[in-house]
Amino acid sequence: MRHAGTAGPTVEQRQDLMRILVVEDDAKIASFVTKGLKQSGFAVDRCQDGEEGLDFIRSFDYDAAVLDIMLPKLNGLDLLSKVRNEGYKMPVIILSAKASVEDRVRGLQAGGDDYLTKPFAFSELLARIQALIRRSSQTSEPSGLQVGDLSLNLLTREVTRGDQSIELQNREYSLLEYLMRNAGRVVTKTLILEHVWDYSFDPQTNVVDVLIHRLRSKIDKGFTTRLIHTLRGIGYVLKLPQKP
Repeated sequence: MRHAGTAGPTVEQRQDLMRILVVEDDAKIASFVTKGLKQSGFAVDRCQDGEEGLDFIRSFDYDAAVLDIMLPKLNGLDLLSKVRNEGYKMPVIILSAKASVEDRVRGLQAGGDDYLTKPFAFSELLARIQALIRRSSQTSEPSGLQVGDLSLNLLTREVTRGDQSIELQNREYSLLEYLMRNAGRVVTKTLILEHVWDYSFDPQTNVVDVLIHRLRSKIDKGFTTRLIHTLRGIGYVLKLPQKP
């Protein structure tokens, strides 16, 4: 690996974090993905064209890459083919507006490990990246999340509190998973928007408050202990109350 400070691209040195490369020429999408990954604990490098992406891959070690297909200078499929032919094995998830079976097949045949169509929710992209990294590193993740008597099964998407089964809509489930993965930590409305909605969503609405209200009515209503708490002007936190 050629480190920052030598010839070639330079990046901030954060060797304690898993490093992701994002190769995307759409500034809005690239910013959305990069910011979300950094907030999720990754070190992230961003490239705007295929040639730059190839240079970065040749210069640094990455745990995974997020790759657009329609790139200037060198398109994503050609970049991916070069990377695989040169022996780089990091997992790659392809982003594309092309949703046909043929396009997916071409992307996977070129060496992609997963294929996600635009628009997409960041929570799905993050889950897929985490799955690819686990697979490549042969590590496992718990099959469920637990906070007090609230349980979420990541495999079946079943949610229970105590002995009561709770039915959630897709966005409600995504929000609950995000809150439970960050249990005890305050998450802002902006973070929730970036993790639960897609990059094309207009944040100037009260949808987060509405979704929190719906989720709270299912998770907390009828139970003695409230788990979802509001910090006015800051955000929300899912946690057990402190014992006196």
